[in-house]
Amino acid sequence: QLQLVESGGGLVQPGGSLRLSCAASGATLDAYAIGWFRQAPGKEREEISCITSSGKTNYGGSVKGRFLISRDIARNTVDLQIFGLKPEDTAVYYCAAAPGADPSYGDGYCLGRNDFGSWGQGTQVTVSS
Repeated sequence: QLQLVESGGGLVQPGGSLRLSCAASGATLDAYAIGWFRQAPGKEREEISCITSSGKTNYGGSVKGRFLISRDIARNTVDLQIFGLKPEDTAVYYCAAAPGADPSYGDGYCLGRNDFGSWGQGTQVTVSS
């Protein structure tokens, strides 16, 4: 069974950067799309970015050039780099997996999928001076 563990969060000053890591076990990443999400208390979950099972990267419309998703097949990890951190980036960041290609749009697209069935426990990112 696929399991995901996030790491890399912490307390960062505004303008700083972080590299979050999503480590997968129990299955290989090339069989899944992996998405990065975040959720702040009292707010809805937001999808930041995702990478398909074929390695295509997608970014959500709310992203303004400060996020970069990447995959390391050898290490079975998907990282999310965040640059120019702002206080509004404070949230719990999660990664999740959806099996195979998108049933409607194929293996080049992964945003908005409703079949992210495996989730990590999250890593806290706090941006404060």
